Amino acid sequence: MDQEYLADPSGAPIERPAPLPSGNALFGSDVVAEILRALRIPFIALNPGASYRGLHDSLVNHLGNVQPQMLLCLHEEHAVAIAHGYAKVTGRPMAAAVHSNVGLMHATMAIFNAWCDRMPVLILGATGPVDAPKRRPWIDWIHTARDQGALIRNYTKWDDQPASAEAAREALLRAFWMSSSAPKGPVYVNLDAGMQEAPLAEPPPPLDTQRFTPDVAAAGPPERVKAAAAMLRAAQRPVILMGRGSRAELAWANRVALAEALRAQVVTDLKIGAVFPTDHPLHVGAPATFPVQEAAQAIADADVVLSLDWVDLGGALKAACGTVAPAAKVITVTLDHQLHNGWSMDHQALPPADLFIAADADTMIAALLRELPPGDAMDSTSPVSAEPAMEPGQISVPTLTGALRRAMGSRPASLLHVSLSWNAALWPFRHPLDYIGSDGGGGIGGGPGIAVGAALALRESGRLPVAVCGDGDFLMGATALWTAVHYNIPLLVVVANNRSFFNDELHQERVARMRNRLVENRWIGQRIGDPEIDLAQLARAQGAQGFGPVTEGSELVNTFGAAIDAVASGAVAVVDVRVAPGYAPAAVAGLFRG
Repeated sequence: MDQEYLADPSGAPIERPAPLPSGNALFGSDVVAEILRALRIPFIALNPGASYRGLHDSLVNHLGNVQPQMLLCLHEEHAVAIAHGYAKVTGRPMAAAVHSNVGLMHATMAIFNAWCDRMPVLILGATGPVDAPKRRPWIDWIHTARDQGALIRNYTKWDDQPASAEAAREALLRAFWMSSSAPKGPVYVNLDAGMQEAPLAEPPPPLDTQRFTPDVAAAGPPERVKAAAAMLRAAQRPVILMGRGSRAELAWANRVALAEALRAQVVTDLKIGAVFPTDHPLHVGAPATFPVQEAAQAIADADVVLSLDWVDLGGALKAACGTVAPAAKVITVTLDHQLHNGWSMDHQALPPADLFIAADADTMIAALLRELPPGDAMDSTSPVSAEPAMEPGQISVPTLTGALRRAMGSRPASLLHVSLSWNAALWPFRHPLDYIGSDGGGGIGGGPGIAVGAALALRESGRLPVAVCGDGDFLMGATALWTAVHYNIPLLVVVANNRSFFNDELHQERVARMRNRLVENRWIGQRIGDPEIDLAQLARAQGAQGFGPVTEGSELVNTFGAAIDAVASGAVAVVDVRVAPGYAPAAVAGLFRG
């Protein structure tokens, strides 16, 4: 029969199954589907596979493909990336399903990205029947693994392989709870195909999911909160390293209130989402992947540094103070140490700490505000840095940035991804949804999928979802856009296309200089050309509207305007902008530091 579509309140299509006859039997995977609904999981992104065909059937024929609604993806990496992007906006996990060991191997990089980004993702996997006599010849044997979770155990918070429907229900409750509790992260539940397809004599007893997924208080001990407040009150030159934080507006307001109460300078980071207004008078420099000079100087001059779940505190202190220990007293607030396991070095350099408080950063800020007198509000309307002049015929990323802002006008936008060449000084963040952060683990190709998931979460927000991707990132993840088109998820993708894996050109230049060899050869094995790739046509192949290539700066504003109009009407639009190779100064400093 032809596909039928049912619109949800946002106007997005739902693929509607034909109704089932009454009196249908209950199977193990039906219990799994029911607990996903009870946990209010809205979507499950997936690439289909036989290992979880039982669950697939339950989502369609037992739940009617509603809560969760399936989002078909063309690659498992995109499925997890979409769930990652959704979590970056909402703070809540959505689900992703991957097929057996082979699908899980496809998904590993996206899982690592979510892990490094400390984002909650509920990953459902499956294995061929654990009971060998039930395996089909050949295919079930190669898709059955003895310890499938071992593939990703070093970069997930928890995993399980339940052997019964009731155990699967408990596993999913625990997984959801652990993924959602700080420090957050991805979790994996592997469903035995035999368990999924086994009929049940009777349903398991009902339960209240809220009683099994309690909120976890992550507040600091009162005496340590008071000690931190006393150190900060006495400080003459306090600096706050404002690290990971939620997208909640109240938490944003509390961060501003804390900085103003202390008259503390604030440093933020481009690796994570917006946590503080970057044009506030107390904000130092521009957020960057590596601390800019102004931020490093402020840290070096500080007498007290308050680190609020900062990513790589040791690295930031080293960038500011060199090999000398910082003169400032360091107050560290984080729960991140609970996830460090030694397999990955995502724990970063070991930093000094004069007062360590194991607490959620936003919770700690609220506690500190209760210990401090309020400060006077400060006007945060600093001018945006001017765009640098460019030679005629060339487009720089700063030129692209200025044109995109002019084309958007006063329309609120959310940056869902930015290229390595992005200069945040040209795009102030004034709201927690103005920017949602990087891919987390530096896994190229994650940008498009993360952008689709974030745009899904923003669909009813009234904000324009915008992702600025490098050409390499876009080429690796372009087919994620098919899912956005198929499910009516509006999204604007701008490709800063320098036609090179330019990051590695700079690394090859560095090696050449160290070895006294020819810098002119740095491009070999890096440039993406001969033939040129038609990125706009690649977007059209996914059903999106493709614009470009744009090669003249004078064309940018009108082209962006047309693309924005398309997104406002519900489309996915991709603009290929041919940019001159180059990075923001802070990015180059990071590449060549050390």
